[in-house]
Amino acid sequence: MKKLILGTAVLALSAGMTLAASHSMTVRLGTEGAYPPYNFINDNGEVDGFERELGDELCARAELTCEWVTNDWDSIIPNLVSGNYDAIIAGMSITPERDEVVDFTQNYTPPSPSAYAALSEDADIEGGVVAAQTGTIQANHVVDTGATLLEFPTPDETVAAVRNGEADAVMADKDFLSTIVAESGGEMVFVGDDVPLGGGIGMALRESDPELRDKFSAAIQSMKDDGTLNEMIVKWLGEESPRF
Repeated sequence: MKKLILGTAVLALSAGMTLAASHSMTVRLGTEGAYPPYNFINDNGEVDGFERELGDELCARAELTCEWVTNDWDSIIPNLVSGNYDAIIAGMSITPERDEVVDFTQNYTPPSPSAYAALSEDADIEGGVVAAQTGTIQANHVVDTGATLLEFPTPDETVAAVRNGEADAVMADKDFLSTIVAESGGEMVFVGDDVPLGGGIGMALRESDPELRDKFSAAIQSMKDDGTLNEMIVKWLGEESPRF
């Protein structure tokens, strides 16, 4: 009996230490830093954008200490799984294929349209060459349409491919392309209809971290409930971007 009580006390102490450790743990947030307005590196060399402000607010609401880590898009999921950071917050659409590898929080943006942009409104987006970022839902969609997919590791390279004549058009999130088209002085235009893809954007976490996933999901829900998430979407993604 004495040993049982002692064992219980040790377990309780151990659990208390684990709980304290979890509260003091720094959660590392992985992002690309190259997909404005969602995430980018500002003039001070810091992560900035919609997801920086959102991530900081979610960490505050979840009472977590967080730090930011940047990672190339094409290895962003493998490096989450291998432990280089604890969560991805990088404009990542929720898809069944990704959900087989990682766990997602609830979405923090509604499904947003994807779009094509080109140098001319009559660009061939069905039978021509279309640039898209590697490992994106847009790249998968281009393949499904029968167009020739030209993949690049960064979103800026997909736009450059259109400007230098390598590709007839680029396909990406419309929120990303809108600023590029608007600031091109008429050089680039949207082509065809918007294309709804994915189930909205969420945070991705390792499947072994359900507690952390639930903390972030609860924080996202609280921002939906009090309206601050919609305000942030309008601030960074614009009045035209879908909101809750």
